[in-house]
Amino acid sequence: MKSLVDHLSQYAAYHRDPRNIASHFIGIPLIFVAVAVLLSRPGWPVGAVLVSPALLAAVASAWFYLRLELRLGVLMTVLLGLAVWLGQVLAAQSTWVWLGSGLGMFVVGWVIQFVGHYYEGRKPAFVDDLSGLIVGPLFVVVEAGFLLGLRGELKHAIEERAGPVALRNQRSAA
Repeated sequence: MKSLVDHLSQYAAYHRDPRNIASHFIGIPLIFVAVAVLLSRPGWPVGAVLVSPALLAAVASAWFYLRLELRLGVLMTVLLGLAVWLGQVLAAQSTWVWLGSGLGMFVVGWVIQFVGHYYEGRKPAFVDDLSGLIVGPLFVVVEAGFLLGLRGELKHAIEERAGPVALRNQRSAA
């Protein structure tokens, strides 16, 4: 199994332009929540828990994140839980609200992603490796941590493999 640094470095190699990274702070959360919303129907009550495809996907995703690293895995599990909760709230609404909100967030999220990749000048990572679809949300969380000055050792390890984030002026001049 690839390590945390392996996954994030491979994903980061497709995301070195700051405009692309910024687009991911909007696009990926929209897609992340949209998937939870769209997979929240149907749901089957099992005791006090509503079991839905969203919950099953969240459990599988949490397992993936927890295996990579406990600290980030716990944070991602909390975020997955929030997304599933929101998905259940919207799935309890009318079909139009549920489907409209889910599809709307999904489409807008992907449009934003593709705009970011236009600036990057490179296709999205998942085109070459489908694991990019599950690594993307983790990348956003880790990048947010970097902006807060957290996990400098992880940032250094990723940049050793993928290179630093390009400065706009340097990128434009090239």
